[in-house]
Amino acid sequence: MTAIDPLALAGAKARGKRPYFLDSDVERLTNIVLVLVQELAVTRERLDTIERLLERTGAMTREDIERFEPTRAEADARGAWTQEYLARVFRILQQEREAIARAGEPTSEEVAEELAKV
Repeated sequence: MTAIDPLALAGAKARGKRPYFLDSDVERLTNIVLVLVQELAVTRERLDTIERLLERTGAMTREDIERFEPTRAEADARGAWTQEYLARVFRILQQEREAIARAGEPTSEEVAEELAKV
């Protein structure tokens, strides 16, 4: 049986030309940022595991961390944190989408200028 090399697999490239949906530089940067966002979320979850194990038992091993299964309430809290985190990360996209939906509505600056005239 051949051993799997995760480092080699992480750098593996798919065959064929890579499709880009945005400018290639923007897309590369976006991909880098998304990997960092994912890594931070995983780190946050592991930190949560460590904190919960310390509260419960006062000590832990790596095996304890790997075997940890959150309660339903803990899993719900983690899920809520993840949703809030992603909302913060993608806030700019949400704001732009909302701006498109409000196209034609006066901006707060325009309203302030109009009120100042009165």
